[in-house]
Parts: sequence; C-alpha cells; structure tokens
Amino acid sequence: MNTYGRQAVEFSRGEGSWLYDTNDKAYLDALSGIAVCSLGHSHPAVTQAICEQAGKLIHTSNIFPIGQQNLLADTLCRLSGMDKVFFANSGAEANEAAIKLARLHGHQKGIGKPDIIVMEGAFHGRTMATLSATGNRKIQAGFEPLLSGFVRAPYNNVEAIATIGANNPNVVAILVEPVQGEGGVVIPSPGYLSQLRELCDKMGWLLMLDEIQTGIGRTGEIFSYLHEAILPDVVTSAKALGNGVPIGACLAQGDAAEVFQPGNHGSTFGGNPLACSAALAVLKTIEDENLCDRAMALGQRIVENLQQTIGDKEYVREIRGYGLMIAIELDRDCGSLVAAALDDGLIINVTAGNVIRLLPPLTISNDDADLLVQKLNPLLDTFAQQ
Repeated sequence: MNTYGRQAVEFSRGEGSWLYDTNDKAYLDALSGIAVCSLGHSHPAVTQAICEQAGKLIHTSNIFPIGQQNLLADTLCRLSGMDKVFFANSGAEANEAAIKLARLHGHQKGIGKPDIIVMEGAFHGRTMATLSATGNRKIQAGFEPLLSGFVRAPYNNVEAIATIGANNPNVVAILVEPVQGEGGVVIPSPGYLSQLRELCDKMGWLLMLDEIQTGIGRTGEIFSYLHEAILPDVVTSAKALGNGVPIGACLAQGDAAEVFQPGNHGSTFGGNPLACSAALAVLKTIEDENLCDRAMALGQRIVENLQQTIGDKEYVREIRGYGLMIAIELDRDCGSLVAAALDDGLIINVTAGNVIRLLPPLTISNDDADLLVQKLNPLLDTFAQQ
C-alpha cells in the first residue's frame, strides 16, 4: 500500500556505521534505522546470536516457558530497576500494553472511566490507542473517532499537569517521553522527570515513560530516567532493543507489576526465542563495551563540533543534544535536505518540519562522527543559499 514516501535508494548491505546501495555506493548512516541499529549494521555479536538461535528454535508461542525470554526479562529488570516485563513486537505494542495496564489499574481502583495525561507534541505510535495518545493532529486526521480517556497537557510543564489532576479525579497515570524524539528532539528542563515522579506519588498516579527512542543507551544511560535516579512505575522499550529484530517490552515495578493476570493481555510472537536472543546480545554488547558512556562522549563531541562549524550561521536557531539524540533546529522547513544529504552519501532525518534529527549508532567511530559534521556544513550552506 502507498503508505511511505520512500527515497530513491535501495540498500543491499551494511557494515558498522555505513550502508551500501545496490550500486555499492557508500552512505554514512546518521539515522540508525530511526534509532534502531544502535550497534550499527551487521554487528558480529547480534549476527551470531540470530544465526545460532535460528538453527535451533525460532518460535513456540507463549503457551510454553521460553528460556531466552526469562534471561532477557532478568537482564532488563537488573538494568532498569523494574520487577516484571511483558514482551511484544514493537514500540506501539509496548505502549498499548502500558495504556491497557493503566486502564485496568484504574478499574481495579474503582474508577469507571480512567484518564491518562499525555503531552502535546508527543508520539507514541500508530495503533488506535497510541495514535489517540499522540499529540500530533496531522497523523491523527482521518482516523476519528479517536479513543477517549486521554487528557493533553503541555510538555515540560509540571504545573499544568498538577492543575489537571486537581480538577480531574479520574486521572490514573501520566504517559510521557523523557525526550520528545518525533516532536523535534525536545529536551525538557533538568529535574522534569523527578518532579513528575513526586507529583505521581502525591496523587497516586502511575508514572509511565515511553523510552522507545531514548532507551537502550541512546541518551547515555540504558534508560533515560536513570540520569535522574528515579524509578517510573512503567517503562516501555523497543527500537534499539533488538538492533533491527522486532521486539518491544513493557516493564513495570511495584504494584503496577501485579496488574496484569493471565488472560488480561498477550501476544502471539512477543518474546519468541529469536527476538530475545538478539536482544540479549544487544544488551551484553552495550554493557561489555561501555556504550552508554560512549554515547555521552560521542554526543558531546558531535554537538561541540556542530557549534564550532555551523553554530553561528544565521539560519541555525539551536543545536541541542542528549547523548546521541541530536537536533539542529533551523529557521525554516528543511525536508528537502534529506534527499540532498542522500545524494552526498549521508543519511539524516528531518522531523517537526525544521529540525534535522541525528541518531547515529552508539558504535560510530570518532572519525566518522567528525565526517558527519564535515558533510553537514556545506549541505546546509547550499540549502540556505537556495
């Protein structure tokens, strides 16, 4: 179906931070499959895990215990501070699980029509519930009626959320991204998540964090909330968890971890041996190679280089970053830069109309990180002149 505005390049192979098209032209990948291939392409540990598991067993269903799933759940809980995990196949499915968990939690408390506070500019997925939770009218248009039960608040504004809670006894949870990725790499004020944690504790709400894009080392911690030394009640993960193998996870701790019981939720493919083996290899590599620290150092290097090379250009509004989530906000729409960069052998993304989003692999070398900045400088000058 005609659902994607695809570029006119097809890739046939990848290695590390580089992709190669069918004519063997090389492209520096500063997008990582939209924050998915954080270990780069064809990573040997992930490749080995997939091949070995595919030769043994790919799928049995969740009717039976799955050893790799148990190992992955143990690893995720150890790294995150959570107690239990539900495995799905994507970020949208992980967020669907979180939304269902919050609603069931509300009903168990005697609230007939539970509400979840969500943020303006948010993106949580394209299923009906996650689409309804998303704060983007453009992608919602045409799919009405949207699901009820979501109350919208401005991002990075704790007072507004507190006001909503004071006037709405049906609120049971907050669903929020630690950094709004699709919304333009919007980084909240320091302490934002800590203040939300305090508010949720005061009001008896669940704090649910969508870490589909920020998680698995992208911001310099395995999960972004660890920067503030807090624990959410629920956190969702996907994207980089499988480095390209589809897998999603909804993690919970405390009372939230006990909400789901057999029959409340499920998945045919979720947490199968193949996907879990890939995810285990990803997490082991990130730990063994200290890639969270690497993401922080690389992100700082790229942002500083961008500031030095393009920071004073009149068309650049702001350069910001959180680990390896990096944004260059321009004073005009710049969607055409994606194709121009592709012609020059560089893969970037534009979101929110005027924000260049850079999501390079956590494994990108210093030289390739410098080359990324070197390639962007003339591209932006040419674009501005045109």
